Amino acid sequence: MQPLPQLDGVPGRMRQVRSFVLRGGRLTDGQKRALDELWPVYGVDTGPGVLDLPALFGNRNPVIVEIGFGKGESTWQMAQEQSGQNFLGVEVHLPGVGHLLLRLDEHRLQNVRIACADAVVFLRECLADASLAGVRLYFPDPWPKKRHHKRRIVQPAFMSLVASRLRVGGVLRMATDWQHYATQMLEVASACPLLANESAAGEYVPRPDSRPVTRFERRGQRLGHGTWDLSFRRS
Repeated sequence: MQPLPQLDGVPGRMRQVRSFVLRGGRLTDGQKRALDELWPVYGVDTGPGVLDLPALFGNRNPVIVEIGFGKGESTWQMAQEQSGQNFLGVEVHLPGVGHLLLRLDEHRLQNVRIACADAVVFLRECLADASLAGVRLYFPDPWPKKRHHKRRIVQPAFMSLVASRLRVGGVLRMATDWQHYATQMLEVASACPLLANESAAGEYVPRPDSRPVTRFERRGQRLGHGTWDLSFRRS
């Protein structure tokens, strides 16, 4: 298998508190094969320096970063339906990376690249200011216990970082099925001076057609979970 980038291989000092816990996770034979054969096609080298996005994708189409794509269900569907945009997925768990690689190959998608990295460090060290048309953060780990809330990725410093990487007019979209986390997301994003809520009431927005409904979300709906969508535009 081609060597994959390690988290500590991304330049810059790692945060003391991460929003994720690395899990071993068993790779299927298909995922192992995908990592071996397809990573060189879709994988991103997170070496020193800012990425040249037009060179990475081979075009100058708008780039949207999806943070923590899980198994990549939303990623490949968004890429398929929005072929005029490029998608850069960031995920730390190899089984999810392998799963998405298989879907990209199955659907012959060329407008997706994958980084295996801590998203906060990746945004800070590998992407230039005002380089993105959008950022997507769908169903991040809610860390429901109060003592773990500090691990939630949506914090003021993170929001400022995201805003700095969005170009003027770029859109941050988030979704969660934890109401308490939705409230935190709304408060933190609303407090960022570079972001404007696309909800006229300054609250949540309906699920945009561009966000696929995943199996994870459907399962939550069957359990009676609500879903809260947010959309903020870089001013």
